[in-house]
Amino acid sequence: MSNCGIKCNKNGPLIVAGEIELKDSSGKSFGLGGRKQIALCRCGASENKPFCDGAHNRVGFTSDVEATDLPPVK
Repeated sequence: MSNCGIKCNKNGPLIVAGEIELKDSSGKSFGLGGRKQIALCRCGASENKPFCDGAHNRVGFTSDVEATDLPPVK
């Protein structure tokens, strides 16, 4: 994946944009229909996992992520 970005939306999904290849746990690729942007569920309530279906609004999911630095790799 070159030139791919991920944004953590406040109280909502992860927005993934760019050249995307998404695979399931067995390594099979999802058919994204040529999309260059997808929304991935963070709340766990989507009926179309791993994709967001707006369920976060229904279940009252809240999360406001602020960027921080990870510690150096050991």
